[in-house]
Amino acid sequence: MYIVRRMLILLLIPGILLSSCGPQEPGQPTPDMNAILTAGVGTFAASIFQTQTAMVPPATATPTVTPTATVTPLSLLSPTASATQFILVAPQVTLVVATPTGPTLTPNPNTLGSGCNNLLLINDVDVPAGTVFKPEEQFTKSWKVANTGTCDWVYRYHLVHISGDDVGGMDPVSLGKVIPPGKWTQLTITLRAPKAPGKYTSYWRFADQSGTVFGSTLGVSIEVKASYP
Repeated sequence: MYIVRRMLILLLIPGILLSSCGPQEPGQPTPDMNAILTAGVGTFAASIFQTQTAMVPPATATPTVTPTATVTPLSLLSPTASATQFILVAPQVTLVVATPTGPTLTPNPNTLGSGCNNLLLINDVDVPAGTVFKPEEQFTKSWKVANTGTCDWVYRYHLVHISGDDVGGMDPVSLGKVIPPGKWTQLTITLRAPKAPGKYTSYWRFADQSGTVFGSTLGVSIEVKASYP
């Protein structure tokens, strides 16, 4: 405030000095005190504003902070004690090996050859399985067979009993003819039913002149009864 008063006094002094001067020369305009004072006040005001501006520290720009979006993670539901638990139980597998039932499989006749000789059973001609006979009744059994070897069946080829029940077969009869490869024939033998009642099965095979058997097995199955219709 002291500075303001001092500057005001300094501005007024020139005005006072000018007004107190002697008469103005003719033709010179009379100084206007009001204009002088107005100019002094304006200069004074400008000085005041400059002084205040110099005294006030410059404003510091405040940086604008943009708030960062805060992402709140979703809380996962934690399993409760009452949650149902799934337990996978491996099934127990029990292997059951079933014993096959039914007719016995006939071996592959192609693997039953001997040398150049082989025989394939085509079918039973007579006396089907289970045929009933009286005790000691005589009958004949025939099989239709084919020569699947590579050499001829000749005169002395014959049937040989190899296993099963003894059904009283008579002495083997020679083939008595020649059967070339790829041809078929009937082999026939005379048999006799056992004396005791019961079921009987007998197995036979064909043999060459030296007695070496070969080819499919030929079977006969009968039943003996003391009496039947």
